[in-house]
Amino acid sequence: MKIGVIPDCFRLPIREGIKKAAELKMDGIQPYATRGDLDPKNLTRTGRKDLRHFVESLGLKFSALVGDFGHGFTKPDKLDFVVSRTREVVDLAVDLGTDVVTTHIGVVPDNTDDPAWKNLCQALPEIGNYAASRGISLATETGPEPAVVLKKLLDTLANPGLKVNFDPANLVMVSDDPAPQAARTLAPYIVHTHAKDGRMLRDRYARKEAPWWQELPLGEGDVNFPEYLRVMKEIGYTGFFTIEREVGENPEADIIKARDFLRKMAQELCL
Repeated sequence: MKIGVIPDCFRLPIREGIKKAAELKMDGIQPYATRGDLDPKNLTRTGRKDLRHFVESLGLKFSALVGDFGHGFTKPDKLDFVVSRTREVVDLAVDLGTDVVTTHIGVVPDNTDDPAWKNLCQALPEIGNYAASRGISLATETGPEPAVVLKKLLDTLANPGLKVNFDPANLVMVSDDPAPQAARTLAPYIVHTHAKDGRMLRDRYARKEAPWWQELPLGEGDVNFPEYLRVMKEIGYTGFFTIEREVGENPEADIIKARDFLRKMAQELCL
C-alpha cells in the first residue's frame, strides 16, 4: 500500500509540510496547486525543477496535485477562468512528474435535461482532451452525488482524460453511498484515492440542514475500511491512499493515526 498525505493539512508552510511528510515516512504527497508557492503562476521553470528535486531528495513523490479552484464546471460565467487555470495545473503536473490532477467538477444532476448536466457535457471534454494530450488524468472527487450518477456522466462523455479521485468519506457523509459498493461502480475510472473517514448526521440530513456531515479520524466514522480496502484490491487499484485531514485541533496526530491505521489494515488484509 502506497500511503500519501496532503501536506497542506499540517497547516505549515508548504516546504515544512513536505518535510513533515517525509519525517512521518509517507510515500507521497498531494499538495494544493491553486494558491501560494505552488500556484503555477508563482513557479518558474527553474522553480519547478527545484521543487521536484526537493521532493524526490526526501524520498517522496507527487501522488497527484489538487487543482480545485472552488467553482466546478457547471457555472457558465466561471468556465473560462476554471478551464484556463486547470490547464496551468495540468502543465505543472507534467513538470513535477505526476500524472493526476484532482478537482471538483460541481454537483452532477441525475436529470440529463438539467442545465448543470448540459454545462458539464459542454465544458469537460475540452479540458479532458487537453489533460489526456499531456498524459494527465483529471480526476473529479466523489461525494456530491451518488457514484451511479457520476458514472453515468463519465460514461456519457467517454473522455480519456476524465477520471475519478475516490473519497470514501465524502460518499458516506454527503450522499449516503456505501464506499465498497461505490468503488465497484466507479472502478474503471479510479486513478487516485483519499483516505478519510466521517459520518452523515442523519437528523440534519433529513431536514437538509447543512452541514449534515462530520469528518472524523480514520477508523472512527462510517466508512467500512476493511471491506472498502478489499474491494480496492479486488478491482486492481495500485495507486496511492492519500490521507486528508481538513479539521481537528491536532491534524498531525490524526494523520499519524491514519497512517498507522492504514498500515495495520494492509497487513491484516495482505494488501
